[in-house]
Amino acid sequence: MTLYELEQEDFELIEAARAQLKQCYWADHHTVGCAIRCRDGRIFTGVNVDGIHGSCAEFVAMGRAKAEGAADFQTIVAVHEDAPNKLYAPCGNCRQMLVEYAPGIRVILNDDSLRPVKAAIEDLLPFAWKTAEKD
Repeated sequence: MTLYELEQEDFELIEAARAQLKQCYWADHHTVGCAIRCRDGRIFTGVNVDGIHGSCAEFVAMGRAKAEGAADFQTIVAVHEDAPNKLYAPCGNCRQMLVEYAPGIRVILNDDSLRPVKAAIEDLLPFAWKTAEKD
């Protein structure tokens, strides 16, 4: 797996996720914040929605971005209120969604030493299921 060093805009994306979580934090309901950046520079944020059919913050941020007509996603990050300096890797369901909706996106997460790095989504979900190519 290739890991990439973070750039200034990546740290800004992390702060956007933290700010979204701080704005919407509600114990046991909204505990994860997410920010996604498009190649055109727009940033969309979201928080998890807890409940019987809840949704991860990555899904909420992606839904918000798609609702605004965004495409060509560059980078995504998720943070949790319990560990503000730890970056959360997407769950398996979110990884599959990102492969489908944002192929090539880079994910900011912590390496084994808790150092922030970026990885390509395809490296986080090898052999992912993909929809058939359209003719």
